[in-house]
Amino acid sequence: MTPVIALGSACLALLLALPAAAAQLEPGKTLVTRPQQSFDAPAAGSYRLPVIQKASNGWVFDGNWLPRRLSNYTNGRITLLSFIYTYCTDPIGCPLAYETFVDVRARVLKDRVLRERVRFVSLSFDPSNDTPKAMQVYGGRYAKSTELPWSFLTTYSVDFLKPILDGFGQDVEVELDERGRPTRTRTHMLKVFLIDEVGQVREIYSAAFLQPEVMVNDMRTLVMERSRAEQAQ
Repeated sequence: MTPVIALGSACLALLLALPAAAAQLEPGKTLVTRPQQSFDAPAAGSYRLPVIQKASNGWVFDGNWLPRRLSNYTNGRITLLSFIYTYCTDPIGCPLAYETFVDVRARVLKDRVLRERVRFVSLSFDPSNDTPKAMQVYGGRYAKSTELPWSFLTTYSVDFLKPILDGFGQDVEVELDERGRPTRTRTHMLKVFLIDEVGQVREIYSAAFLQPEVMVNDMRTLVMERSRAEQAQ
């Protein structure tokens, strides 16, 4: 079942009006329509990114099936995190987030400072389907690469996933079985979270604003902020 992303009418109209910049992705070879950036990204360090909230925590699995706290993947580095379905084919949903991460990754690897301070996290919405092995397959070569950490995570069940989603304010609909127990999530609105090195959410990007240049400048802004704080100590 392909998840339906609940976009607002204004956002949907914006996306439909923007020119297409199609790209083929490894997972499912999904055709992606990227919103075109119609403004110049502000220079890194010329603005502030206020703390929005503390990053949510909970138990997750990576490719080795060992349970770990999500905070192990959201502390110590600047983290770009998204929730995904491995089987999502909506061109302005999970495939758009994946393509954006690939683009940002290439930019980060060219930046001597950022490449030592950034990681990516993709966490499944559907633990009933997206096992640790399925997530590794979805991640492909990026899950195996040592150039830049990109963790493809899942949870044991929706019971473990739901508190993480609630903590991030990630809206979903949860499918229940005949006994009223949660089985899988069904719909979601695409959000990508930028988390600083101490586990605080500093920006939340929607589908219309997944602009790699802006996201990289936001990361550089966080690095500059951290450097100023360290110098002031």
